[in-house]
Amino acid sequence: MSKKPKPYSEPKISVPRFSEEEGFYTTPQRSFNMSRIKGKNTQPEKLLRKALWHAGVRYRSNKQKLPGKPDISLIKYKLVIFVDGSFWHGYDWENRKETIKSNRDFWIPKIERNRQRDREINHYYQS
Repeated sequence: MSKKPKPYSEPKISVPRFSEEEGFYTTPQRSFNMSRIKGKNTQPEKLLRKALWHAGVRYRSNKQKLPGKPDISLIKYKLVIFVDGSFWHGYDWENRKETIKSNRDFWIPKIERNRQRDREINHYYQS
């Protein structure tokens, strides 16, 4: 059973594969550092969850079945919360885009695709 591709409101940004064959090189130390970056249970998420719990708000973490896999979901209130990192999701992107010096051909499309996906998920939950 294959999944149907999602209809996108704008053309999907293509991100090149990060590999030496594509011309992207990285040091073993950089590769090790990147492998340690977590996708869930990050420090900001933990702090927010702790504050919600102490306020008496009960929630679910990393609900896989919801679109976009929200970090925190409040089923009772039909509310989802995404805790996004400023680099990965392009905070102040127009200014910060120029500061990326290495592997620009990979990182700029990668972050722009993240921003595009964020807009699509936000549109899904707001409509």
